[in-house]
Amino acid sequence: MTRRSRSLSHGLTVLMFLVSVSSVAVPLSRKQDLQPDPQTLVQDTTIMSLREFLGYVKKHHPIVKQAGLVVDQGQAQLLKARGGFDPKIEVDYNRKDFKGTEYYDELRGAFKIPTWYGVEFKAGAERNEGTFLDPSLTVPEDGLYSAGVSLQLGQGLWINERMATLRKAKFFRQQTQSERDLLVNAVLFDATEVYFQWWQAAQERVLFKNILQNAQVRLRGIKRSVEVGDKAVIDSVEARIAVKKRLLGFEQAKIDFIKKRLELSNFLWIDGVPVELQETVIPEEDLLSEIDAALEIMGQSLDLFTIENHPKILAMRLKMDQLEVDRQLKANKLLPKIEASYDAISPQWGDAGTYNLDDFKAGISFSMPLFLRKERGDKRLAEIKLQDAEYDLLATSLAIENKVKAIFSEIESYTIQNDITQEIVQDSRAMLIAEERKFQLGDSSLFLINSRETKLIESSLKRLEVGVKLLNSKARLFNSLALVPENL
Repeated sequence: MTRRSRSLSHGLTVLMFLVSVSSVAVPLSRKQDLQPDPQTLVQDTTIMSLREFLGYVKKHHPIVKQAGLVVDQGQAQLLKARGGFDPKIEVDYNRKDFKGTEYYDELRGAFKIPTWYGVEFKAGAERNEGTFLDPSLTVPEDGLYSAGVSLQLGQGLWINERMATLRKAKFFRQQTQSERDLLVNAVLFDATEVYFQWWQAAQERVLFKNILQNAQVRLRGIKRSVEVGDKAVIDSVEARIAVKKRLLGFEQAKIDFIKKRLELSNFLWIDGVPVELQETVIPEEDLLSEIDAALEIMGQSLDLFTIENHPKILAMRLKMDQLEVDRQLKANKLLPKIEASYDAISPQWGDAGTYNLDDFKAGISFSMPLFLRKERGDKRLAEIKLQDAEYDLLATSLAIENKVKAIFSEIESYTIQNDITQEIVQDSRAMLIAEERKFQLGDSSLFLINSRETKLIESSLKRLEVGVKLLNSKARLFNSLALVPENL
């Protein structure tokens, strides 16, 4: 072979080296740096973005549906509490017959309407007869009708069991809404972290696939150089070893991608049926620029953060409101029980003019423990529970505030680190290209080229690692703020 042909062959080999260097995929660079070789992935792939994935999770995941049951429970609890104020009908019938004698036949009915305070309106009718009827139960032949009111003058006037139950149920319904948001946020946070792992595995697969292709191109170039006598046979052995190493890395990356894809499938359900992702589905590439929009954390800053609107704090405050109602009810138990009632009576139900205030039934009852030890103990226990909840609220508020501050600092630091690793990758690539040029001039070796390429791989993986840490920090911010994206 002539010197000219050898030079041409040598030049083609170097050109193939340069092409292989420039085609190494580098994760977490700008969008143009993230474009993989068209032949590195399965053809006709489908991209599932983080927003689309979280949309499926929010709509179909069983735990999210279970979180909706918490709100339903609050609604049912409120409905139950309102039942304490439902009007009610009471009927009492007693009769005794013995050896052909009617001792008594007593029929009494009442319609009662409880109100918010300790006042109850009532209307009733009674009809009694019999040989041995109690004289006090004697009524006209057509019966006796009454309309009146009963009033709690001590316990139960300003707060009673019905009022306390309803007020606590209203607070509990609001509390379940905050708890629902916390549960949904936790599920979305877990799903987001798994998506990041899947995305990282996909990026590593692309990286090692391209690296393997570069090593194969290099091996073919070395073999041609050996054939024309420009390189020693040992160089082809070294190049073949590099190909085997790159192949091992690529096989491990493929296994990791399959495992993460299956882990991601744990969060995918449609109409109660679990769904497994197909092999052709891949994550979006430019995830760093889309993460804020997907999690709806755009514009979030430490200056705008307010702990009062946090769902966890809202739920704890609503729980304290329920404990305060309990405390008020226990304090009300210290008052004596005084119940007064008055019923105007008439033999004719339909004629209001027949009701005479002088014809009535009235009564008053009074009771009160002498030492009130049980009541005072219940009140003290209620105060202790309320105080304990206050301390818990203070500690939780401080913990959330400090956690959010730390996460904002993390995001700022990892953003800087991501820029630094990007520069390191660019410099490593430049060093590899320079080594290729020296190899062209005969001043370098295949060993140095492989060493430079290894440094490029290490810096690329480091950049991917830092990028995932940045993504996880933003996901933790999403979790710490307990947000529930509305546009999924």
